[in-house]
Amino acid sequence: METSRRRLLTGGFAAAGTAIAAPALAQVFPFKPNQRYPDPAVEILDPSFAKYRIYSSTVEQLGSGMRWAEGPAYFPEGRYVVVSDIPNNRIMKYDEVKNTFTVFRDNANFANGNARDRQGRLLTCEHSVTRRVTRTEKNGKITVLADSFEGKRLNAPNDIVVKSDDTIWFTDPLFGINGEWEGSRAKPEQATTNVYRIGKDGKLTAVVTDLVNPNGLAFSPDEKKLYVVEWRGTPNRSIWSFDIDAQGKASNKTKVVDAADFGALDGFKVDRDGNLWCGYGSNGALNAEATDASGRKVFTLRGKPEDLDGVMVFSPAGKPLAFIRLPERCANLCFGGPKGNRLYLASSHSLYALYVEAHGAV
Repeated sequence: METSRRRLLTGGFAAAGTAIAAPALAQVFPFKPNQRYPDPAVEILDPSFAKYRIYSSTVEQLGSGMRWAEGPAYFPEGRYVVVSDIPNNRIMKYDEVKNTFTVFRDNANFANGNARDRQGRLLTCEHSVTRRVTRTEKNGKITVLADSFEGKRLNAPNDIVVKSDDTIWFTDPLFGINGEWEGSRAKPEQATTNVYRIGKDGKLTAVVTDLVNPNGLAFSPDEKKLYVVEWRGTPNRSIWSFDIDAQGKASNKTKVVDAADFGALDGFKVDRDGNLWCGYGSNGALNAEATDASGRKVFTLRGKPEDLDGVMVFSPAGKPLAFIRLPERCANLCFGGPKGNRLYLASSHSLYALYVEAHGAV
């Protein structure tokens, strides 16, 4: 079924509503998959990655029409993925059985990161206006898990992960309150941009307080290390690792990945072997000197977005293993599918997928 012919429905946990002819709030972009196997979009940077590539698998576009796709989360019980469309203030749903792409939730409080907890409930980072972390119960009721710390409002909850002990970890940068595109501009109340832990007793603790705008986060397979993307301050985007003890305290801050000065690390997931599958693209940095373009002096981007958009895969030690080329910048991803080996890629306007010989660690 062509994306342009897919119908969008309004719905919640059980999607239902009135069909509309096309996504009215954003453009739908066409996509032509590679015909040849192996897919040339999967670029092997280290021979050790070859075992993760499926020879006869190709990148597929599952849906389009979003303005900024983020926070995919897979629900095996229903075999569907939810993905945030932040500027359009909605969460979308891709049903892999019906092959439909529909509206899961309108007026989603500018939802960003999503995750499934161990009981199969949806956890969501509402990163503007409400500025809180919520849980959607099985009956559809919304429970607020965190909206303030030490008497002051959170900044803009961004990405979220659940540990096997049922503790919930999320990042709280400023992106959702920095402007009007992904919510509403507001003055931050927290002195720092933190990584938080919600204990099983509901207590909120600031675990990491020295990163400038922490973004994506994930645990190593044994959950002894927490990886966190730092958006700025190193000076490039970086991934740091922290040792996490049994009480949830972080120590031994170590840089694992340093992006180039024009590279943008974003949301990511870790596979069972400990490799980091990272959303990647241009960070919009400009060259210091202007160049001539048809008689105008133009400050061009450092690096070409078409050469950066996709997924970078790193070893646990930070060695580049592969690059999955996409036609749009990938902000976040998750593993899903019946066998847990389908990579879902939230990429600007569209949701893509690729089968791989790897499985998510969580």
